[in-house]
Amino acid sequence: MTITLEPWGPVEPLEPALSVRQVLALERVLAGEPEVVAGAAQLDRPVRWVHVAEAADVGVMLSGGEMVLTTGVLLAGDESAQTEYIQSLHRAEAAAVVLGLGRAFPAPPDVMRRAAERCGLPMVVLHRPFPFAELTEEVQSRLVRRKYAAVSLSEAVRTALTGLITAGAPLQLLLDVVAQHAGCPVVVTNLAHRVLATAGERSAVDDVLRDWERIARQAGGSEGDGWIRAELGGRGERWGQIVLCGHRGDTAGGRLLADRAAEALVLHRMLGGTSTHTWEEQSAQSLLTDLISGVVPARQLLPRARAAGLPVNRRTFVPLVVRDADPAQLDRMLRLLGLPGLVAELAEGATAVLLSLARDQDADALAAHFAARLRTESGEPRTVVAAAEARIVWDDVPAGLREAQHVADAVADSPAALDLPAVVHLKDVHLRGLVRLLRDDPRVQSFAERELDGLLCAAGDDLLAVLRTYLATGRNKSRTAQLHHVSRPALYRRLEAIEGRLGVDLDDFEQAASVHIALLAHDAQQP
Repeated sequence: MTITLEPWGPVEPLEPALSVRQVLALERVLAGEPEVVAGAAQLDRPVRWVHVAEAADVGVMLSGGEMVLTTGVLLAGDESAQTEYIQSLHRAEAAAVVLGLGRAFPAPPDVMRRAAERCGLPMVVLHRPFPFAELTEEVQSRLVRRKYAAVSLSEAVRTALTGLITAGAPLQLLLDVVAQHAGCPVVVTNLAHRVLATAGERSAVDDVLRDWERIARQAGGSEGDGWIRAELGGRGERWGQIVLCGHRGDTAGGRLLADRAAEALVLHRMLGGTSTHTWEEQSAQSLLTDLISGVVPARQLLPRARAAGLPVNRRTFVPLVVRDADPAQLDRMLRLLGLPGLVAELAEGATAVLLSLARDQDADALAAHFAARLRTESGEPRTVVAAAEARIVWDDVPAGLREAQHVADAVADSPAALDLPAVVHLKDVHLRGLVRLLRDDPRVQSFAERELDGLLCAAGDDLLAVLRTYLATGRNKSRTAQLHHVSRPALYRRLEAIEGRLGVDLDDFEQAASVHIALLAHDAQQP
């Protein structure tokens, strides 16, 4: 399915909520000559609302985050009331108190200032007469506009993600949209904190994943640090979470965005997306595919591997490829045997398995044990596991995976009667393995075409099959005739026809070997 989308323009994250410092920097406030006389270290507190109040017990009317404006007319001359006033604001978690100097307090009251400093409550005095209504109007209008913008963004994201899901978009595309709106890396994990998917600028994502387990469990616990989480689950069961990592905008806006994203991901998972694979399988598949392709340097993929739960420090890596196997069964086998590793289905019925073993473990013995158990559990005694030599350096893993894939392909081309060990290495497939490695070389392709030119046509298909069997059986004419269900004289006539078309003498070892290599190369190039 092809999904065509309008290109996304640049998306700016919402600015952080107005802080006390930002309110004091407003032009209308500056006209009142504000002076911070206490709590200067707390000026970055967010202002949720502005409240004008002269009551001495104003704290009972607050719900937290308010900037309280007062002239202090009911507090003048009563130092105990002044102290209690500040303490009540502190208990109510007010953002700040702004006192307009005038008849009640011609100078900053020292009792209130000391109480505010002890509580860590920002206290500001205005040295010039100032209409509180103007400040209230200015701040309230900004906050309302901001609230509306946050809700609008939330609904825009909801609409965009719902549209993508309806169009059958993959998980990655949904996360790319979320990351674009959030302006920070986005990570989806299971309940064990293993990373299932990521989105965002690649370098920023790598920074987050580099020490993911520690960050996720410790530094990522506070929304104040810009780490905003939303649970993933349904019907009373949690199965993961989405995390905005280092969100720079307003926490409330970020929480709305995370909630909208979580809703979309739950819906995507319920509908099954466009894939039959679980998110865990897609994560492993993406990682191993990137490793094999070599498009992304292995060193850059190391944080993803570690975050996916693969042990990578001082390990021995064993690259395996199994053909015509159920990836879910292979994954269960690893868990059953207690072998850390990743499993991912590749193209053409091949499944890659990357084992991560302790340095003191016997890699060959464990790979053989895995292959033997697989044969037993699958009920397929001829199941073959292709393997590359173990690697102890992560940067060598991509080459190992490619080698295992080449061996698996060579095994797939082998005659059914070929006797191979349960774990097959490159040395076990001999010439066939070498040809597989060189199959994309134009010179090898030209050689195969030249040697087999007389048979590479529709009329030569039957003769090509006879030639393939004849060479694979070591030029055993009796066995070839038996496998093709023809008499010996009939086989002789076909061999003569093959020799005539190719212009070779198959009884000559060198000529027969040349034709055999060309045939192996030809077969290796077929889809």
